[in-house]
Amino acid sequence: MSWDLYIKQFKNYLKLERALAANSIEAYLRDVTKLMEFFEIIQKNLSPLQVEQKHLVEFIKYINDLGLSPYSQARIVSGIKGFFKFLSYENFITNDPSELLELPKLGRKLPDTLSVNEIDQLITAIDMSKSGGHRDRAMIETLYSSGLRVSELINLKISNIYDDIGFLRIIGKGNKERLTPIGKSAIKFIGIYQSQVRHHCAIKTGDEDCLFLNHHGSKISRVAVFTLIKALAVRAGINKNISPHTFRHSFATHLIEGGADLRAVQEMLGHESITTTEIYTHLDRDYLKQVIKEFHPRS
Repeated sequence: MSWDLYIKQFKNYLKLERALAANSIEAYLRDVTKLMEFFEIIQKNLSPLQVEQKHLVEFIKYINDLGLSPYSQARIVSGIKGFFKFLSYENFITNDPSELLELPKLGRKLPDTLSVNEIDQLITAIDMSKSGGHRDRAMIETLYSSGLRVSELINLKISNIYDDIGFLRIIGKGNKERLTPIGKSAIKFIGIYQSQVRHHCAIKTGDEDCLFLNHHGSKISRVAVFTLIKALAVRAGINKNISPHTFRHSFATHLIEGGADLRAVQEMLGHESITTTEIYTHLDRDYLKQVIKEFHPRS
């Protein structure tokens, strides 16, 4: 069986059994394709079932020599390990050649965050005189209030807003469902947007339950949300490289700084592993160090 056929089966496995999002599946397939192309470049005619650990070590050396960052290398190696784990799971191979492969050592990269004051500046920069202003305010309030991913924001359904109890029903990565709180301010501006703007839109068939719409009456896109936030940052004079995800980081950081339980934050963010959430404790420690530096008499 050729690489293409094994890759096709791997794709079906990721989609049907792992229930991964389309973007994640494409990333896995790109990683495996890089390995296949590597064997073509060095003219080794190997099927996936003939690959040994020594071949994978050669591949890692190859991507390192290309000058890829440790993060890119780690992601590719992780994808390769996933592929061979699948081959082992399906009994195509008896020994997994990737089992003992080590990922490149990575330092913890702390994400950019916004202070409460900077978030206020961004919100103040929204032009409420325009019809889109009410929607934009509701989106920014929701991002910061609930720590949503941009994909979760644009796919938010009206039927999944429980404003009476202050919760959203979110379908996150891998179709995993969670309930996450939403603040009173966000609920207030969602209500204003619905009654004063959205109610008067000619809504495209199929998007009737989507909360946030563009001016054509269709579900708003990821690109539109990114563009809005970049424009607001310029208008507010904030010189940081911010994106919708920055609000998610800020949401988590402000909760941790305020003393929130790490497990509760993990649940609200929809992180599968608490180690992903733990990065925000590092942010908190940096904040505490800064406080010591600024205010301790002997620092």
